[in-house]
Amino acid sequence: MGSMKNQLSDINASQGNYQSDQDDDDIDLGGVIATILDGKYIITLVSLFFLLAGMAKALLDTPIYKADGMLQIEEKANTLNALESVAPSLESKMPALTEIEIIKSRKVLGQAVKNLNLEIIAKPTYFPIIGEAFARHFQKQAVDNQVAIPLFGKDQYAWGGETIRVDTFSIPETWIGKEFTLQAGTQGHFTLLDNGQTLLNGEVGKPIIKPLSDGQGTISLFVPLLKARPNTLFTVMRRSLLSGINELTDSFSVVEKGKNTGILSFTMESASPTLAAQTINEVANIYVKQNVEQKSKEAQSTLEFLDKQLPILKDQLEASTNALNEFRINKGSIDLDIETQSVLEGVVEIKTQITLLQQKRDELRGRFTESHPTIIAIDKQIARLQAQMNVNDRKIEALPEIQQVILRLARDVKVSTELYTTLLNSAQTLRVAKAGTVGNARVIDEAVLPSSPIKPKKPLIVGISLILGLVVGVAIVFVRKALHRGIEDPDQIEKHLNIPVYATISHSNGQVKLSEKLKKLGKNPNNEVCILALENKEDLAIESLRSLRTTLHFAFLGAQNNIIMITGPSPGVGKSFVCINLATVLADAGKKILLIDGDLRNGFINRSLGVSREDGLSELITQATTLDKAIHTITDANIDFIPTGVIPPNPSELLLHERFGTLLAEFSKNYDHIIIDSPPILAVTDACIIGRMASATLMVVKAGQHPMRELEQSTKRLIQAGVHIKGVVFNDLPFSSSRYGYGYGYGKYVYRYHYQQAS
Repeated sequence: MGSMKNQLSDINASQGNYQSDQDDDDIDLGGVIATILDGKYIITLVSLFFLLAGMAKALLDTPIYKADGMLQIEEKANTLNALESVAPSLESKMPALTEIEIIKSRKVLGQAVKNLNLEIIAKPTYFPIIGEAFARHFQKQAVDNQVAIPLFGKDQYAWGGETIRVDTFSIPETWIGKEFTLQAGTQGHFTLLDNGQTLLNGEVGKPIIKPLSDGQGTISLFVPLLKARPNTLFTVMRRSLLSGINELTDSFSVVEKGKNTGILSFTMESASPTLAAQTINEVANIYVKQNVEQKSKEAQSTLEFLDKQLPILKDQLEASTNALNEFRINKGSIDLDIETQSVLEGVVEIKTQITLLQQKRDELRGRFTESHPTIIAIDKQIARLQAQMNVNDRKIEALPEIQQVILRLARDVKVSTELYTTLLNSAQTLRVAKAGTVGNARVIDEAVLPSSPIKPKKPLIVGISLILGLVVGVAIVFVRKALHRGIEDPDQIEKHLNIPVYATISHSNGQVKLSEKLKKLGKNPNNEVCILALENKEDLAIESLRSLRTTLHFAFLGAQNNIIMITGPSPGVGKSFVCINLATVLADAGKKILLIDGDLRNGFINRSLGVSREDGLSELITQATTLDKAIHTITDANIDFIPTGVIPPNPSELLLHERFGTLLAEFSKNYDHIIIDSPPILAVTDACIIGRMASATLMVVKAGQHPMRELEQSTKRLIQAGVHIKGVVFNDLPFSSSRYGYGYGYGKYVYRYHYQQAS
């Protein structure tokens, strides 16, 4: 009794530190590897699933082609703007980023959408999921413009070789974005359908215009090309211009190659290699054309400005010349000294620059606001020149009055002459240049038809899928293990419950086959004995039970009786399997064995032994039968067996009856060992009742099924009832859990066993 109290205190102490011990453990590399090996089937299945999914994706994904071209933005002097020579740094050259945004603008891309008819979508209707891939494969093998034979009798779908081109599809505004169905007919005829309703009938190569019956407008349709079997369906839709631009923007890109090179690279991705190349070339040509038009427009604007300024400057020149001549007539000829002449030249130069800047500012104000950086830069330069002008004005004020007058008059004449001559020459140059206006952009490389797709990258997809499958499979195995928390290592039981593990029984495929055989036999009408120890004596599980037999031999030295109770925490742990086969291996050693099915609630050992349930333990206790009728001799196994009898309504009360103890005492005198199969510990109290009458109790634990807390509760319940647990039988350990060393050792033992038998 004292040993049971010590055992109970050890269990209570272990409960508090079990979790912390688990948390403090270092990573068990061997355990990790064993867990992966145990879950190899799950990992393999998950990896295979991901691999197949990746292969399917690689095969079914639509191939994407990429076309590219190059365009150069040249930096050359702007001969069209006469005022740039005065202020060349006022307007910065357009950077490549600006040109890129212009190219990607709706003005350029929208024109490309219109020119290429991208507002109209016309495509075959394929069989779901696999149809398009099948059609692509057929297209590679087809010759002479063949059309594929439909599969599964689905002739409404396109299976390869079908082609359609729709050049005109005008519909009412409210139908923009709506999908219509075009059904191919015979001899080039077709039908346009809306939700199964016929809208119009047409013929390839002939434009059709049909008014709508509801007065909403007309439908215009022109199909110049249609190649398909009769009854094949196509999807036709006209989308909005903005929708076409947005789709083009998503697949079209422009970047500068290098920094400040002015070389722009165009790329376009599309499922159609032809469309990709056409779009690149169309966008480049539209941009170059618009660039030329913009330069010509700027030249025209500047020329118009100069034509307005020239008459004004001419009048100013004539007025200043007349004033100077009149002064000389009245005052006579007055020569300026060298210093005054130098001041005059400086004043003329500064005044000319200020005037040109003001004219430049007036021209730009037609395009920019006062807060634009270019306008602000001009204002700053005018202010700087005006400051220099003020310095020269103070020098002029220091001269004699008559020299001041003649200097100002001479200044006006020279400034007017300089301005008029400059602008007149610029206007003449501008007219000549305008006639041959060219833009500063040119196409370097036109896009060519791409020969192979860039997507999908099939090896990469398959490789990533396999790796992802392995990762997910391993994750599932570890998550499953973490959620299950079942004990898989018998050492944990000895460490935390302080109960020895007498035997570790590996999983037996032979027992699985016997269980399936029993299910087919039903209630065993053929009286067939199904015992693994008889069917396969060399099974590793039976070798473990022989080891248990040896352990029990020493454990029973000095025992008060020869009764063994075998129980388990919960149903389905294999206690009945242990009872039957342990009894058989004990009988093989020459022992006289009585096996009692004490599970009066759900016992089924009688099925494995091929006997009836009736006239068993419950009838013996109630004295409703005799020992001769209750005890069945199983000749094949050389054991005696008492079944449960008829299932009673009060099993616990029946087991508490004095008659039960009397029967066990009587049996002990006639047998070497009595093995009792009891109900599960946590389910009912029967095990506690039977265990008090046994000198040895073995608790069967199934590998990976029980959390430690369940075993603790089972052990405490037995100990509190005064039942001494002799040891634990660790059952159904997967053979792959070789980290414990059992599989290898048993394999060697079986080999030696055969050798001894042969010798």
